[in-house]
Amino acid sequence: MNLGILVSGNLGFIALKHLYKNSKIEYVFTDSKSKSIIEFCNQNGIALFIGNPRNGRGFNFCKRMKIDILISVNYLFIIETDLIKLPTEFAFNIHGSLLPKYRGRTPNVWAIINNESETGITAHLIDEGCDTGDIIEQIKIKIDYEDTGADILNKFNHYYLELLNLVLTKASLGKLTFIKQRNEFATYFGKRTSNDGKINWNWQKERIYNWIRAQANPYPGAFTYNNGNKIVIDKIKYTEIGFTNEMSNGLVISTSPFLVKTPNGVVELSKVRKYDFEILKNSILI
Repeated sequence: MNLGILVSGNLGFIALKHLYKNSKIEYVFTDSKSKSIIEFCNQNGIALFIGNPRNGRGFNFCKRMKIDILISVNYLFIIETDLIKLPTEFAFNIHGSLLPKYRGRTPNVWAIINNESETGITAHLIDEGCDTGDIIEQIKIKIDYEDTGADILNKFNHYYLELLNLVLTKASLGKLTFIKQRNEFATYFGKRTSNDGKINWNWQKERIYNWIRAQANPYPGAFTYNNGNKIVIDKIKYTEIGFTNEMSNGLVISTSPFLVKTPNGVVELSKVRKYDFEILKNSILI
């Protein structure tokens, strides 16, 4: 089968290298920041389009190249109808959730924030909607109690390849089935930025725990402020330290260990990016 590949980032690079071993790749689309993908294509003589493909730019680049299947993995840009209709068979994307749940961006992070115990990946047809196309195959993935957003991505590294193999093998045998998504069960979560990680110390400790681990390094991280100074936190753990309900939520009880009061328990901030702890004593985090 001849493939067109739309990929970005590390997940996209892993998928590209895997597909290159077993298929004929006619072209690759990526973004300017995915340097490893760009280098790989240049080294292997693969036709490459870099940048936003919208408004006919991508279509004009590849319209004369014949492909059977178009595959999108972790691609940054919206895919318009002109590209979707290019393959002779179908176009599909791999999305990091069990659709129709968690349509949208960074579903691995949102799943942890929302205290899910399970996530997964879905191969689905690409249509004009956002992650709304028919489901081809799904793989369920357990979220362990201490998993971070980055840990889930590491699990994806393996399961994305397994799912790609499954779809392409069934396609070659003519054994694919397509299942309409139940829109009444769909949830959608938007793009997150580095400014979206602020902790609310009035939250229950369980939500704070999930909020922090979901965004831990190498993500920008969950954060709080002390006297205008930003503190980025990568991990907390629960303690049995006592408190009174008159204490303000966010009160720094100790800096060694770093203990902070929440509504339903004192937590220890066990991994904090570089900060001067001496100025924190008896202060309140906001």
